[in-house]
Amino acid sequence: MDLLSARITSLPVSATLAMAAKARELKNQGIDVIGLSLGEPDFNTPEFIKEAAIQAVEDNWNSYSPVDGYADLKTAICTKFKRDNGLEYSPSQIVVSTGAKQSIANVCMVLLDPGDEVLLPAPYWVSYSAIATLAEAKSTIIPSSIGTDFKITPAQLEAAITPKTKLVMFNSPNNPSGTIYTEEEYRALGKVLEKHPDIFILSDEIYEHINYGTPHFSIAAIPELYDRTITVNGVAKAFAMTGWRIGYIGAPEWLAKACNKMQGQITSGANCIAQRATIAAVEAPVSKINYMVEEFAKRREIIIELLSAIPGIHVNQPQGAFYVFPDVSAYFGKTLKGKTIENASDFALYLLEEAHVATVTGDAFGNGDCIRISYAASEENIRTAIRRIAEALQ
Repeated sequence: MDLLSARITSLPVSATLAMAAKARELKNQGIDVIGLSLGEPDFNTPEFIKEAAIQAVEDNWNSYSPVDGYADLKTAICTKFKRDNGLEYSPSQIVVSTGAKQSIANVCMVLLDPGDEVLLPAPYWVSYSAIATLAEAKSTIIPSSIGTDFKITPAQLEAAITPKTKLVMFNSPNNPSGTIYTEEEYRALGKVLEKHPDIFILSDEIYEHINYGTPHFSIAAIPELYDRTITVNGVAKAFAMTGWRIGYIGAPEWLAKACNKMQGQITSGANCIAQRATIAAVEAPVSKINYMVEEFAKRREIIIELLSAIPGIHVNQPQGAFYVFPDVSAYFGKTLKGKTIENASDFALYLLEEAHVATVTGDAFGNGDCIRISYAASEENIRTAIRRIAEALQ
């Protein structure tokens, strides 16, 4: 008899966290591993945010917080949505959670029933399919390739829809590819969804401020889709606050209430000090974090140039986030240093063992031809890592 539930045994291990754990294991053995597997800015949290947190400690913010977040934080988030996205939300439509991952989990748990279908335009963030599995829903992958800059077409979206489709998850700027859907592209996809009024849209916009010239567009800004779109965001990526664990949604009020109910039985309110610091983050002009985006842009150019020089690695130019998602399928079926590479997982493991560089297999993101490489690392580490990769592939 299995002691663990089918729920947990059917759940895959997060590939990004698994690779990070393997890298740490090698480091603990004294091996110099360069970690390019985690989506974590290598900057410190900005001083003005840390000062707000320190002030909150001094002001004795230490009690349980409201389940859906402090009222003044929710008001600040509404202002941010209006300023940055042109979206009108009231505080009753906002739920603050312990990271955007919990925000997404809340939405799936309150919307999905067993047998419902979730559309995942690939590549997609690793946890989307796992969370859908937890909700006992079925994930349907809509494929893309580097040749289309990892974007799906309206025809593909239409073809994937069935009577059981309940939710589609978009992520722009995208993790792992860095792809950004333009307003025109989102409006074209929106025309398809307008014909299917029972389908909800989850728009994960956690990387919105990390873009390199393509204007960010929120799909909820399409009036016909506003009432069934859940906009997910947070402070982890743009504000270098990954460990503070604050995410939030803007959603129809009835859905926000349901997420509040769900969260109240799981974690209750998010960390009080982190919430107070988040007020400073979301109220700040985007110009206060431009120095990080400018540095990511420089690193993007460096890593693309270096990877492009390696035979068999095909890389495009991502428009946002801090990842490249090169196609490495030219190496499939080849034997390198006695090791046969059959797929992207083999390739990523080979790089870890031979080049001592941690990346993530594209299989985890719904695209088995690619690997994800983060350039949220110092220029020195990026240059050293790509040199090691090039040498290992000779």
